[in-house]
Amino acid sequence: MERSQHRRLSRVITGALAVGALALTGCAAGDKESNDAAALDAPFAAQTQKAAGPVASVTWMLGAEPTTMDADIDATTADDTVLANICDRLMQVQPDLTLGQGIASDAKWVDDTHVVFTIRQDAVFHDGTPVTTADVLWSMKRHAAEGAAESDEYANVVSMKQTADDQITVTTTQPDAIFLQAMAGDGGIVWNPRVIKAEGSDFGGPGSDSACSGPYQITSWQPGAQLTIEKVADYWNSGVTARADKVVFHWGEESATVNNLTTGSAQGAYLENAGAAVALEGSSTVSVYQGPSTNAWVLETTDRGALTDARLRQALSLALNREGIAKAAFGGLAQPWKTPVGSGAWGYEVDAFQQAYDKLTGAPAKPDDADLAKAKKLVEEAGAPSEPLVVASNGSSTHNVIANALVAAAKSIGLEAEIKVVPQAQYGDFYSDAELRGQADLWPDEYYISKNDPLGFYKNGKSDASVNFGVFNDPKYDALVAKGYAATDDAERAKITIELQQEWVDEAVWIPVVATPSTLIMSNDVTGVPSSAAYIYYPWAADLGSAKG
Repeated sequence: MERSQHRRLSRVITGALAVGALALTGCAAGDKESNDAAALDAPFAAQTQKAAGPVASVTWMLGAEPTTMDADIDATTADDTVLANICDRLMQVQPDLTLGQGIASDAKWVDDTHVVFTIRQDAVFHDGTPVTTADVLWSMKRHAAEGAAESDEYANVVSMKQTADDQITVTTTQPDAIFLQAMAGDGGIVWNPRVIKAEGSDFGGPGSDSACSGPYQITSWQPGAQLTIEKVADYWNSGVTARADKVVFHWGEESATVNNLTTGSAQGAYLENAGAAVALEGSSTVSVYQGPSTNAWVLETTDRGALTDARLRQALSLALNREGIAKAAFGGLAQPWKTPVGSGAWGYEVDAFQQAYDKLTGAPAKPDDADLAKAKKLVEEAGAPSEPLVVASNGSSTHNVIANALVAAAKSIGLEAEIKVVPQAQYGDFYSDAELRGQADLWPDEYYISKNDPLGFYKNGKSDASVNFGVFNDPKYDALVAKGYAATDDAERAKITIELQQEWVDEAVWIPVVATPSTLIMSNDVTGVPSSAAYIYYPWAADLGSAKG
């Protein structure tokens, strides 16, 4: 499922890097003041060094308290960071974001509209009962039910049936090239139906029984204080040996997270704002790691008025100083980016996607005179709106930096823009509240997808997509998305997706800002976990262990 910081992710922390916002407000982003922002040299890889030995207990920080362990209701980043360790899925995301086996030992398209899953017969739930093929089918139907948070992953499915003791056959309306990847996300979690039925509306909350079969289970959840998971002594999958006996989760703002790691009160955290890691520069006890992700910060546009004209969107994109934003808001731990989805989505045909990306224009890292001249010409052709453009911010430092940069970009090409601060609690309503969207022309947000296939993002440009807010409507684009889903050959699908990418960028449907790699901070005493965004779905705690043996 595609996600954003405010639809399904925990909130963006507001405490760090306020000085960066002033740098962009008070001077051009390329001036000395903003160039002085320190960039932390963090290693980039899919996984940290393998653990040398086991560890008894690790304290891990989350950006917020988990809300529920029922992913069919919702799943914040905090929820998924825990769920990744306690729930097995039909398929399994790997640390390098590729696709591996899960409860399904095999999955094969037998023709254009039928995929057959072979279900392992040796998996066991935490209550000791076997995971049956019927349980897997029940789980898939629960995910697909109307109103379930993961139902969009089953949009092309018309039926699901058990067709053998160890087989489930799914019938779709057309070939669906990314359905198998979806089964490695929350839409592929395998539930214990008996537990969920017994728990009723209490399922997923503190104190409810486990309905999963993963290498860890929750042993304590003290609301407002901490949540503890412990390894399952007789975990069914002999190929997985959990090194950490226990992981205790605490939560807090990222300034508190950094402080807890610096003092040794905690041993690790996956950061939502990479810039917070800059405070650890020079630390002898804590290291910073980055890895592939699909995350990108974007300026999402609304149909409020002026920006329904693609020329004005294109002009703003040409004038935006992404390099300045990367330094001021993220301490150099983000990368100026040309598209609305990060390179972690390039799970196949990487060279083709890289070459296509390199050729893209219209979203410079730092606008030069030619970019600004082209932008001014576009404004002249479209005509400057009579009222100032409005860019929303939730008041956080990151949002303020991006909003101020947009105001500066508009001014540089003869447009007026102003910032509207929307309370943090309401900011996510931009996705569901047309009245709120009517109060702003753009709003910045971080967006990511749960698949390593950019087609999973570009479907958002369809005229009936839930996050297409009336700015873009092209029947040819709609048809191309359907064609992409039907392209099970990777090379063919990459070619189609690159066409979609080109049109999205040309039209500046959303204005891309920066790509944000997964950012991990971790005590030098422990190691082993993925440094990629796989931690949202992969049982990372099983790899966590002592760095010293």
